[in-house]
Amino acid sequence: MEKELWKYLKSAKKPIVLYGMGNGADKIISVLQSFGIEFKGIFASDEFVRDKEFHGFKVTTYSKLKEKFGDMIVLLCFGSSRPEVIENVKKISYEQELYAPEVPVIGKGLFTEEYFCSHKTEFEAVYERLADEKSKETFLNIINYKFSGNIKYLFDCQVNPDEPYESFLKLSSKESFLDLGAYTGDTVSDFIGRATSYEKIIAVEPDIKTFKKLKKNTENYKNITLVNKCISDFCGKGNFSMLSGRNSVICENGTQTEFITVDEILNKSPISFIKMDVEGEEVAAIMGAKNTIKLHKPKMSVSCYHRTDDLLSIPKAVFGINNDYKLYIRHFPHLLGWDTNYYFL
Repeated sequence: MEKELWKYLKSAKKPIVLYGMGNGADKIISVLQSFGIEFKGIFASDEFVRDKEFHGFKVTTYSKLKEKFGDMIVLLCFGSSRPEVIENVKKISYEQELYAPEVPVIGKGLFTEEYFCSHKTEFEAVYERLADEKSKETFLNIINYKFSGNIKYLFDCQVNPDEPYESFLKLSSKESFLDLGAYTGDTVSDFIGRATSYEKIIAVEPDIKTFKKLKKNTENYKNITLVNKCISDFCGKGNFSMLSGRNSVICENGTQTEFITVDEILNKSPISFIKMDVEGEEVAAIMGAKNTIKLHKPKMSVSCYHRTDDLLSIPKAVFGINNDYKLYIRHFPHLLGWDTNYYFL
């Protein structure tokens, strides 16, 4: 395994600069400060510079920082799946040392050497449960990426989103689909495009503005039920930040929202396929689906990149309910290490 990124940066001689602004950069700056690591500048893509300041630095361009420092260490501070953005990141990585630090999307804790070593037996247990060689290769690459921040590990294991369906995730003509974190309907549309036919779709999305878009985008689909509630392991009221997309999370100062479980939604009726992408609440969603997982053993696609412990806590939760599943993992093209999913079959 490579050297932990934060330890490497602590001893680095080259100037460290940040690529990107916003929430991701805030988190990375906080970690750098906690380790006593200095950075010397911030740059953005040319169209985003516009005389901005961020954390006391004037935001500039890559070319200007390159002219100033020559050789640098670049830390990527935002995520994207857009091909043109990924290509630009690759170009910079050919000229400079470039890393994409792993900081959790939700929650605290870093994927450090100490964390890995203290959970090594658990990682080995998950590795042994993986059902194919591609999953084992992906699992090791994702761990190495999280540890080192080296994006080559993501490129080495990424697959096209069609690959899981071609390899192991076979859809029948009688699927029933539960979409947890339906967003604006993109995954509902993807499911319909892949299933030759289906019996029903239930799409759950808590954010009010996003739910309106979901409703509009799915109004012509047959046998679909939309649920404007937050999925969790309890039914009742709780607080949820209505900020749309990845920024929508459960938090103390959010809007009071109705929470519901998978078991309550389905009321013992069978479902064949569940997708979970619920911004770090995947384990809670699994625990709220105990009866469904025990009784019906649905196929499940579960995002596993939001929290530091997702690679361990998600399989532990599922296998604790039903130990008969086969486990796969795949990573789709994305920087940072997002769009990584477990599949339980």
